[in-house]
Amino acid sequence: MIKTILLVDDSSSIRETVAFFLEEEGYQIIKAENGKHGLDKVMENNKINLILTDLHMPVMDGIEFIRKVRDIEIYSKIPIVLLTTETLQEKKKAAKDAGATA
Repeated sequence: MIKTILLVDDSSSIRETVAFFLEEEGYQIIKAENGKHGLDKVMENNKINLILTDLHMPVMDGIEFIRKVRDIEIYSKIPIVLLTTETLQEKKKAAKDAGATA
């Protein structure tokens, strides 16, 4: 069974690079350039197995995105992993408090 990963990052080069390597491993990748677009993708697809998200994005940041995903019943327990260069511990803690897995 092919696993589906939602990749949410405002950097097109990061999206494309990460997607390339994950697709090489057989994963289906859905890409979004910000939290709003990512949330739209979540609402359109009930087969997402994992979400990788950046924290700093325009339109809707990663923390708000995580909170909104956690409010959707079928995605309340889905693993959400931060894909970020953020170094401030309080930002990472805020993301964990919002529902990020790692």
